[in-house]
Amino acid sequence: MNIQTQDVSETRKSLVASFEAAEIAAEHKAVVGEFIKVARIPGFRPGKAPVAMVSKRHAKDILEEFRKRVVTKAYRSAVEESKLEVVSVINVEEGEINPDAEATITVTVDIQPQFELPEYEGIPTTTEPTDATEDEVEKTIEQMRAERADFKVAERAAAKSDYVKLSYEGSVDGQPILEIAPDKQVYGKVPQTWEEVDGENEGLIPGLGKNLDGLNVGDKKEVSVSFPADFTAVPALAGKDAVYAIEVLEVREKILPEIDEEFLKAHQADDLDGLKTNIRNHIKMQKEGRNRSEQRRQVTESLLSKVSISAPESMVEGETQSVMRQLVNENMRRGVSAEKLEADKEEIYDNARKAAITRVQSQLLLAKIADKEKVRVEEADMNQFIYQQAMQSGQAPDKFVKELTKNRDQLRSIQQSILFNKTLDLLVSKSSVTEAAAEA
Repeated sequence: MNIQTQDVSETRKSLVASFEAAEIAAEHKAVVGEFIKVARIPGFRPGKAPVAMVSKRHAKDILEEFRKRVVTKAYRSAVEESKLEVVSVINVEEGEINPDAEATITVTVDIQPQFELPEYEGIPTTTEPTDATEDEVEKTIEQMRAERADFKVAERAAAKSDYVKLSYEGSVDGQPILEIAPDKQVYGKVPQTWEEVDGENEGLIPGLGKNLDGLNVGDKKEVSVSFPADFTAVPALAGKDAVYAIEVLEVREKILPEIDEEFLKAHQADDLDGLKTNIRNHIKMQKEGRNRSEQRRQVTESLLSKVSISAPESMVEGETQSVMRQLVNENMRRGVSAEKLEADKEEIYDNARKAAITRVQSQLLLAKIADKEKVRVEEADMNQFIYQQAMQSGQAPDKFVKELTKNRDQLRSIQQSILFNKTLDLLVSKSSVTEAAAEA
């Protein structure tokens, strides 16, 4: 067999394996011999039937197995001789494979790119202070109180933080929004809904809540609002000025609960100081988590800026499809229409591909560092992952494991994710950390 390697690109190669007629004949003879050993033909003991009879009766199966053997041998021999690290098989050109005739098999593969690891110890990273400020603690307590708030009917004009029940109907330049966006009725006409007066968080319709202060039950008013230029929830309203005719139906005052024994018990605290301690610890954990994520990003970006990695096209395309699914699902959750997604599909694909290239480069880099540092996925790592996932999904761990063992691709993906996370943690532990100054 003669093997030649042809460059398609830096990470894509064509392996051309050429067989002489004698080699092909030997493969065919070996396959026929195996069929003779197991063939069941009336009048003959196993292994004693004439070659011609076995070949005729099992011609189709013999030819199929013979061609499969030749292709498999071509691929394995070519990879072994070329010493390439194959990522995936892209295409197989079998050509004509017949007994007693020369054959040429061409297998196109994507391979691992070759690159030198940059220095990865002592990478500068910056973290933020993790201690909770008194302001953060107080805001958290107020959020806790707000979550347990009561809403009582107010016999007065609406004021900040009240909730107003109202009806509304919107139009743009005199045209009803129901006609402009018939599939988004909630933006056009609603018989009743609740809106916070001048709340911190914007409601469904931008600026509507800021126009309710001072209104009484029964009041009617026309409110002008401006939709932002990037209003993806209803693209037809993006950048438009609208007028909403509203009528106030009810006003309710938000009554915050006292910080009493019942409130403290509900938040696993014996007293106010204990509650504040719990909050500080929780905020500290959150900030530490954000720091770890940010440090991981910093070391990854730093390393990628120091090395050039040619990402195999098959890996990039697979990752692109994964990113696209994520982008589409995120946009659909935000209310972006299918028509808008279809119109922007080229832009979505381009953005997904850019992100995919970076992801693949990161994966290749981390895999090489993991190999050098002998980072391994241990049984304890898998057990911890299984326990966490089972808790989040509400499944029993053994049931989760049973489902996982049915999907080898998912299992490999999980193991790879754990490996990359452990490697990132290793890089962060080896980084040079600077803590930013706390804000005054």
